[in-house]
Formats: sequence, structure tokens, C-alpha cells
Amino acid sequence: MKKGKLVLLGMLALALVPISCNEDFLETQPLDSISADATWADGALAQAFVFNVYGSLGYGGFEEEGLASLTDEAMFTHSGRGVNVITEGSLSPSGTGNVNIIPQWNELYSAIRKANIAIQELPNSTFDDQTLKDRLLGEALFLRAYFYHQLMRYYGGAPLIDAPYGLDDDYSIARGTYAENVTFVTDDLDKAISLLDSKEVTPGRASMLSAMGLKSRVLTYAASDLRDGPTASANSSVLSGYSNLELVAYTSGDRDARWSAARTAAKAVLDATSGYKLDLTEPASAEDAKQNYISIAMGGGSAVGDAAARSELIFERTHSPLFTQESNWPLGGIHQGINNGPNGYHNWAGNTPIQQLVDDYQMMDGSDFDWSNPEHAAAPYENRDPRLAATILYDGAAWKPRPDDVAAIDPYDEIQTGTYADGSGGIIAGVDMRDSPIENWNGSRTGYYVRKFIDSDPSLVDNQSSAQVVPWPFIRYTEIVLNYVEASIALGDEGEARNWLNKIRFRAGMPALDSSGTELLEDYINERRVELAYEEHRYHDARRWMIADQTLGRGIKVMKVSATLKAGATPRSPYQYDPTVYDYTYTVVDNNDNETRTWDDKMYFMPISRDEINRNSLLIQNPGY
Repeated sequence: MKKGKLVLLGMLALALVPISCNEDFLETQPLDSISADATWADGALAQAFVFNVYGSLGYGGFEEEGLASLTDEAMFTHSGRGVNVITEGSLSPSGTGNVNIIPQWNELYSAIRKANIAIQELPNSTFDDQTLKDRLLGEALFLRAYFYHQLMRYYGGAPLIDAPYGLDDDYSIARGTYAENVTFVTDDLDKAISLLDSKEVTPGRASMLSAMGLKSRVLTYAASDLRDGPTASANSSVLSGYSNLELVAYTSGDRDARWSAARTAAKAVLDATSGYKLDLTEPASAEDAKQNYISIAMGGGSAVGDAAARSELIFERTHSPLFTQESNWPLGGIHQGINNGPNGYHNWAGNTPIQQLVDDYQMMDGSDFDWSNPEHAAAPYENRDPRLAATILYDGAAWKPRPDDVAAIDPYDEIQTGTYADGSGGIIAGVDMRDSPIENWNGSRTGYYVRKFIDSDPSLVDNQSSAQVVPWPFIRYTEIVLNYVEASIALGDEGEARNWLNKIRFRAGMPALDSSGTELLEDYINERRVELAYEEHRYHDARRWMIADQTLGRGIKVMKVSATLKAGATPRSPYQYDPTVYDYTYTVVDNNDNETRTWDDKMYFMPISRDEINRNSLLIQNPGY
């Protein structure tokens, strides 16, 4: 006790000693932030700032709620998320529905502000590494262009802001025309291409090819029907009566010149690099073709598939196995399997394929699948385009090893989305159907599950303690090939279009096309649909082609599978898919239980939210809202 009192008295005495007049100790730096001067004086800090701009890309397309579920690719299983507000056409500036799927106006402008800061500061930064400085500026320009291209394709022409606002600036700014937005974005991309030329290519970071690829997409969109004022007006009552059409489309100019620019931009990419196995002179075998497509989907991020397929990736969102377990729901990115896998694996069946997508995969001989054909209807998953089995899990498809508590019911590791006779007058419910004996709240409502982008490595269990590192393909080589094909068709060069289209088909194990005219265009549209399924293209493609009323507005079709015993056959116990024992019946039915889809031409564009309009009175609302 006495010793403690002496220590305390000593401390008090020290506190009373006069302090020197030197007040340098007051000049401290905050420990939880870095000054702007320090950031742009240090290459590593400047790079960290630009990395933060990349952060606005989120998980790419690996969010729990996928853009596919706003199209005729998929249906979102779980109700109450505002998805139906969009698919049923009841969205408005005051109610834009689900805010996780569509990039929101304010989020995109927040990202643009960060990019603008980097673009403003990097030319005057004082660190010595000019190569790094140029690379970071090129990346920032690419990212600003990417976020503006998102605004353009969802909302139309946006206010063009090329520098960060200050506190005393006037924030009111009118929307630029669609043509002005295209020019702004392509100018940024041209600068990025120059700055990133010969720079190191790092997965997940923008490169010269990334900027070239994005330019191809922007110019392809700009030449499309929806963006040509006269064409759009002639095909939409909403757009024909819109007094500010220039905000969403070109109202003058040479459309062929726009297609020519799109074709030139795409060909520049095709000449600069190559994709994966697009040099085949005949169709791959069915099994090789399936593996080709699985490899492309894995993007070198799995032990399954050919790692060389990552050559398809022009710009990607990478993932790392060094992750902190995500405790905040919903999960994304590294948990694609949990979000979308079968409930018989304790997964959540998020964005399940619908029958319309399944039906659009051709037969192996290149003919269309047809339910009125008895052979097709009796075995709808046999002898089909190999990309079907690589994209979609259907009843009887092989999948990963079952969890321990399910293995006794299904030791064969096959998808079970049907009902099967047990031989005693009863029915066995498949473990992956909606009424699964394992979990009955998170099963597919469509009879299918997505396989594409879920790591099929059997050693990787899809649960919250594990993670896949499959990259998300923001831009891949085959998209650019398809852009080139589309522009070639538009400009009348059908031979060149067929040549490149057949390169894709040969890799997929499909025979060459020899169509022309309208038939060739329809073949192209379907080829793009199945090749780019679940890659966030269908939402935009159906709109820019102005076919959304015939495609996205269709009611959802789903599959019901049932199996009865053949005469004299003994049921498999445990159940296993076996056409020698069971007669299978496949029935396509409407699903109106929790989502009735419709189409209104106002849905060609997302509405700008009421909050944003209130902040900036110069924003003119989108057509129809």
C-alpha cells in the first residue's frame, strides 16, 4: 500500500513539471486515415486508392440475387425480395423493387466520384514511378467508363461529371444525351487503351484488352435497335411518344457507321489475342465439348477443368481462398454454390433455370428441340447441345458427393427433382425437389438447378466454412466474337459472321450453320443466348434487340418429373435414375404461384429513383414512368 502511494505521488509530481514551450507534439497525424497529400505522394497508397474504386464492382454477377432471374433464364426462388416488382412491371420512381440486382444510380455515381478523384490527382502525383502512375490512371479511366456504361445500359443518358464536386459546387446538372454518353465513355476507353498498352496484365485488374473489350460492348449496344431512335420509335408505343428520345437513343446519324465502328472495335480485340479452343475445324465430341464449357465457366479457378480456359477472361472479378467467413447474410462471390445449389445438399436454390432456357438448347444435329417430337419428349436431356449439361442440373444429372446425412438416401450423387414409384403403391419424393425430405423451404420451384459457375470439384463442399474461387467474367473473349458476328450480320457480311459463329459451335460440339438472312440472325440470337447464359447478357440483349415482349415477358414454365415402374421391374432402393427400371414422364407446366410475369415497354429502362430526382430537379424521367 505504501509503495503504491509513493508511485502515485511521483506521477502527480511529474505532471506538475512545467512543459517546454515547444508544441511540436501537438502536430500529430490521425491514425485511422491518410491525408490526400500523402496518398498521391506514395505509389503504394495511390494504388490502394484505385483498388478501392475496384471495390465498387462488388461480387460482379455472383450476388445472391442474380440478374438472370429478371430474364427468361431463371426464376428467383425466395419471395419477398422485390424481384416481382421488376418482372411484373409495377416498378416506378417511387418503388424500384429489388435494389441488390440492378446497380443503383447513387451507387454508380459514388463509384464515379472515386474514379474522378484518382483521374484528377494522378497526373499531378509526386511519386516517381511513371509506369505505375500511367497504369493507375488507365485503370481509373477504365473504371469510370465501366460505371458510366452501367448507367447507360440500365437508365439511358446520364449526367456527365468528369471531376469530383466540392462542397460549394452546384450539384444540379442535366442528363447528357445518349450519343454524348457514348462519346464520353469511348474517349475514356481510348485514353485507357493508350495508357495500359504494354503494361503488366494482372488478373482482376483492367488491362489494355479490358478497355478494348468494353469499347466493343459499348459500340455494339450503341448500334442496336433500342438505341436507334427511328427503329425504337417504330417498335414501341412508349418510345414513339417520348419527347426526349435523345436521352436514350441516337435521333440522327448513320446507323451503318455505328455498326462499322462496333465491328472495328470487336475485330481489334480478335486480332490482339485469342480465346479458348476456337481453332477447331470440326465439332468437338460431346464429352470434350461439355468439358470445354465447364472449363470456361471455371476460368482457371477450380481443380476441375482445363486451366488454359482462363484465356477467355478479358476482365474478371477474382476471388481468394484466404477469406474471412462471411457472417452477414446474404452471401456472395465465394459462396455461389450455397446460394444456388440443390437443397438436397443443404444449399439454397437461389436462381434456378426455367424451362424456356432449357428448351432453347438444340439437339446435337443442330435441329431445334421439340416437345411434339415423341423421341425428344421421352428423353429431353439426351442428345442435346453439350452446353446444356454443363450449365443446368436436371433430374438424373450426376453431381457432387452428398452430405453425410443425405448419402444413405442418395448414395449415387444424382440430382433428384422428381417423384418416383416405390413399388408398393407409394411415391418417393426426390431429395432435391421442393418437398424434399431433407429441407422443404429452399428447393427449386422450376425442377432445375444451375450448374454453371458452381465449382464442381467433388472435394469442395458448398457450405459457409468453405469457399470457391471461380472468377466472375465481366468481359470474356467469346462475347467479343459474338459482337463481331452481330456487326457483320448487320453490315451484310454473312460469310464472316458464319465463320466466327461456327468457331464457337465447333468448340461446343455443334455442327456448322449454313443459314442466311433472317434465319441467320435468329440462329445468332439463340447462339448468344446459350453461350452467354447466366453471364448478365440476356437482360440487356433482349432489350436492345427489342424482343423483350416475346421473351422476358413470357410466363414461367417449369418441369415436373414422375417415374412409374416398368412391368415386372423391381424398384431401385435406394432410388437411382434408371430408364431400364422406370418409365419417366416429363410435363411442362406454368408456374404462377409466386411470380406472374408481364412486359411493359417502359421496362426497356430502369426508372431513376424519386430520391435522385428530388436531389437533382434537372433529371428527366425515363420513358413511360
